[in-house]
Amino acid sequence: MKQPDNLQSGFSRWKRVSVIVSFLLTFALVGSFYGVQAQERSSDTPNFIIIFTDDQGYGDVGVYGHPTIKTPNLDRMAFEGQKWTNFYVAANVCTPSRAGLLTGRLPIRSGMCSDTRRVLFPDSDGGLPQNEVTIAETLKEQGYATAAIGKWHLGHLPQYLPTNQGFDTYYGIPYSNDMDLVTDKGYMDFWQQPIDSIVTENFNVPLMRDTSIIERPADQTTITKRYTQEAVRFISENKDKPFFIYLAHSLPHIPLFVSNDFKGISKRGLYGDVIEEIDWSVGEIMKTLKAEGVDQNTLVVFTSDNGPWLIFGENGGSAGLLYGGKGTSYEGGVREPAIFWWPGTIEPAVVSKMGSTLDLLPTLTQLAGGKLPEDREYDGYDLTPVLHGQDVTPREEMIYYHGTKIFAARKGDHKLYFYSNNPLGYPEKLEKLEKYKLYNLAIDPSEKEDIIDQHPEMVKEIEAMVAAHEKTVKPVESQLEKVIGQVEATGNK
Repeated sequence: MKQPDNLQSGFSRWKRVSVIVSFLLTFALVGSFYGVQAQERSSDTPNFIIIFTDDQGYGDVGVYGHPTIKTPNLDRMAFEGQKWTNFYVAANVCTPSRAGLLTGRLPIRSGMCSDTRRVLFPDSDGGLPQNEVTIAETLKEQGYATAAIGKWHLGHLPQYLPTNQGFDTYYGIPYSNDMDLVTDKGYMDFWQQPIDSIVTENFNVPLMRDTSIIERPADQTTITKRYTQEAVRFISENKDKPFFIYLAHSLPHIPLFVSNDFKGISKRGLYGDVIEEIDWSVGEIMKTLKAEGVDQNTLVVFTSDNGPWLIFGENGGSAGLLYGGKGTSYEGGVREPAIFWWPGTIEPAVVSKMGSTLDLLPTLTQLAGGKLPEDREYDGYDLTPVLHGQDVTPREEMIYYHGTKIFAARKGDHKLYFYSNNPLGYPEKLEKLEKYKLYNLAIDPSEKEDIIDQHPEMVKEIEAMVAAHEKTVKPVESQLEKVIGQVEATGNK
C-alpha cells in the first residue's frame, strides 16, 4: 500500500535526523576516545635527565658570559627553558657534592665528607651508605628505568656502585679521571709538564659496565663521545616507559682530553675544546629526545659539581664574576650554571631565586608522583612551583660546608662567613675568622664589600638559622676516612 505523502515525508525526515544523530554520537565518542588518549599522553609520567659536569665554572658557558667558548646547544637550552643564576651545589669538591645531589641531604648527614680526606680515592673503603635513599631509588618505586653514566665517585667497591644504589645499569669511570696516576713524580710535579705531553695512559682508571671492568686504562680521548652514545642508546631503548638518566661527565676535570673531531676547535684552547664537545653531547641528547618523540615529556637539567680548579690556570675553568673556585665555599666554588629544559612545560625565563642540587631529589620525586621517606632530615626543597613559573621559591637559605665545618651561610640576599681560605682552593689553609664577614649577593655577587657593620640584625638572624640547623645534625661515621686495610673511621663532629 502506498503510504500517505505526509507519513512518507515524516519518515524521511526521521531517517535524516537519525543519521545526523548517529553521526554526532559517533563523532562525540571518537572525540571522547581521542580526548582520553590525549589526556593520557599529556599526563604521562615525565622522564628525567641530569647532566652533571665536573669542575666546570659559572663562567664557562656562552649564555653565562664566556666570550670565546661556543656552547650553542646549552645556550638554546637556556633560551627555551630556565636559566638559573643563584643555583648551588651541596659542597665545593666532588664526592660530597655528588652525595648531596643524589640524596637531597647535606653530606654531613651521610658521612660523605671529611676534613682530612676530602674525597674518595682508589684506596678508600667507604662509600655512599646503603641506608641513604637516592633519586634512582625513589624513581624506581614509580616504575622508572634508571641509568648512571659517567663519573660516580661515591664508592668504587661493589656494595657502593650505582647498581646497588637504585640504578639498573652503570657505564663509566668510578672515580676522578686523574686518579691511578702512573708516574715517578709527585702529583703536582707531574702537572708541571706541558699539557700536550700528558696522555690517557698516564691514568690507569677503569671503565666499568655495571660491576665489571671492561677497559683499563680507559681511553679518555673518546670518553665524552662514549658516554653520549650510551645515553642516546638508553633513551631509544626506554622511550616507551619513564626513564631517568644521571649523566655525570668526567670532564672538564683535569686531565683534559677530547676526541679528534673537537681537537683545536676552540679559541679557549684545550679547555674550550672539552666544553664544546660536552655541548655537542647535550645537542645529541636533545636531538634524540625529539627524534624519539619524548622531548615534550622530558625534563633535562644541566649543572656542574663545583667551581673551576683555578690552580691549573688555563687548563682550569672560570667562575666569571664570582670570587673563588673549587675547594672554596666562596661563590665561585659553589654557585654553578644551571639550566632546566622541558619543552611545552617550562616557559623561557631567567630565574634569580635560590636553588640547589639538593632540591633535585624532592623535585623529581614530586613530579614522578612519589613520596620521600619520612624517617630522615632533608635539606632539599620541591622546586616544582618555580618550574611552573610561579614567583615563589621554597628555598630562602643555604648552608655552605667545607668538610665537616660550616664555612658560611646565606639567608635571602645576605651571606655570612665564619671561615676563610685560599680563594684558589689549594692549599686550603682553613682559618676561623676573628670577625665575621657579610655580603649582599644581590648587589655584590663578587663579594667585594663587607657590610657586616651596617647589618648587625642580619648577622643575628643567620646565626640563629645556623644554630637551628646544627641541632638537626647527628654524628655519623665518616665514609671518606675509611681506608682499605685500615681501621680509621671517625665520627663527624
